Amino acid sequence: MGIVTPGFRGRRRADVELPPGQYLTHDFPVLQAGPTPRVEVHEWSFTVTTETGEEHAWSWEQLQALPQETPTVDIHCVTKWSKLDTSWRGVSLDTFLEDVDTAAEFALVRCYDGYTTNLPLEDLLDGQAWVVHEFDGEALEPWHGGPARLLVPHLYFWKSAKWVSGIDLLLDDEPGFWEQLGYHEYGDPWREQRYAGD
Repeated sequence: MGIVTPGFRGRRRADVELPPGQYLTHDFPVLQAGPTPRVEVHEWSFTVTTETGEEHAWSWEQLQALPQETPTVDIHCVTKWSKLDTSWRGVSLDTFLEDVDTAAEFALVRCYDGYTTNLPLEDLLDGQAWVVHEFDGEALEPWHGGPARLLVPHLYFWKSAKWVSGIDLLLDDEPGFWEQLGYHEYGDPWREQRYAGD
């Protein structure tokens, strides 16, 4: 009898196009680099810091008051699972950045557990990324990144950082946690950019 790892059941469906090397799952596997931090909503804030050090910050109440969007997107993990038609609720990064004056081309995402990940700033704009606080109509559970996480569905899911606390806007790229350990700087699942050199 084979060993089944919880959260990793799934098979590729013939009628669904998945990125190379991915398999379809209906579960929502939980993967992270360390323990789950417990962040209370009354303590939560999200800060965008420009390359000049100027800070723009939002509390939980201010996040809830911003225009909300409900993206339904496919997500793809570097560990090879894909989950289709996931439903979220949150605020577009376009909303957070619309009044921010910056010459930056890169972003370093920071999280409450110390995790970081880097992205080109253009990948956070034009309706491509959100700070989300609900999944499938419910408050985002801590093990999935609650109270709020980044959602950047066109890249591998390690770029959709859990427990997001802020974004530093940078003139030069700065690798994040997994990128320093050999993961690809960009992480496009359709080009199978899992590791440096892919």
